[in-house]
Amino acid sequence: MREFRGLLFIGDPHLAHRAPGYRKDDYGEAILGKLRWCLDYAAQEQLQPALLGDLFHWARDNANWLIAELCEMLRGRDLIGIYGNHDVHQSLLTDNDSLSVPVKAGLLRLITERDVWEGIVGGYPVVVGGTPYGAYRPSDYPPGYGGKKLVIWMMHHDVTVQGYIGKMDPEELPGIHLVINGHIHRRLDPVVVRRTTWLTPGNIARTKRSEGVNTPAVLRIDVSADGSWDAQYVTVPHRPAEEVFTELPAIDTELPYEGSSAFVRGLSAIRGGRMGGEGLRAFLDHNLDQFEPEVAAKIRELADEVLSDA
Repeated sequence: MREFRGLLFIGDPHLAHRAPGYRKDDYGEAILGKLRWCLDYAAQEQLQPALLGDLFHWARDNANWLIAELCEMLRGRDLIGIYGNHDVHQSLLTDNDSLSVPVKAGLLRLITERDVWEGIVGGYPVVVGGTPYGAYRPSDYPPGYGGKKLVIWMMHHDVTVQGYIGKMDPEELPGIHLVINGHIHRRLDPVVVRRTTWLTPGNIARTKRSEGVNTPAVLRIDVSADGSWDAQYVTVPHRPAEEVFTELPAIDTELPYEGSSAFVRGLSAIRGGRMGGEGLRAFLDHNLDQFEPEVAAKIRELADEVLSDA
């Protein structure tokens, strides 16, 4: 059994051959470079690399050169991980999803609650399990893996943490000491619920202008011989936001469109201006507060569904 000094958790690379949002750089090469840096850092520091989901931004129709370069990069890396919502066209991973290529090639091992990773980290036995997007239910979690082991769980879910309103709340998961959640694109404060600690490291790729303020980083977990652990964030080299994002096109997304008819006209202006998802989200941020919370939540949910499928 291989021994490691620690583990390195990589949040949501969102690889794509065409740039999402208002990225103006060579997005595909930029994110491949970030992922390569993360894997090189893990190798140099004797850390087990782990992917928190959303390796790809679009589940299908990714360029062959991107997938080929990714597979070449992953050779000999022993990467483990889970899949996220952007990795699958349907609710489960299928042969038509791009992620299936590195998985079937043996370059990425998908971790589940039954097929866990086990190793010696810092002289202490560690178990890493996980559940992909959409598969979480508290009753699914086993009570433990027996003996003195540090149990870490990877997830990719909407979790309510530090002002981020998700679909589930952090809770104690019996037998699991540390939960590391992807999906959320910004770093959030730790949440401790009895004997389970929840960490949200954010992602290494900035896919929209609103994420320009984020600092791409990975989460390093070092383990001591007594089973205690220490978390630290390692910044991933990146360019300033103004060098990778174009300015938002001039359109009155911030003007109040009060009333349902005016709101619809505002949506038409967004569509006519070809603002895309970034413009739609900006428009909703400035205009949804005029509706009842239930209505606003439904509009936001529909927008997220449409943009996710786009």
